[in-house]
Amino acid sequence: MAKRRYTAEEIVTVLRQVEVALANGKPAPQACREAGIAEQTY
Repeated sequence: MAKRRYTAEEIVTVLRQVEVALANGKPAPQACREAGIAEQTY
């Protein structure tokens, strides 16, 4: 089974979601968890 490739729009959306959470004072691990990605991936 092939790995799923994410589009540029999907990547930007997740990065913006994490940035907004960080701007609102959430710690990075929690923001990444809510976005559904690993902190190392971020």
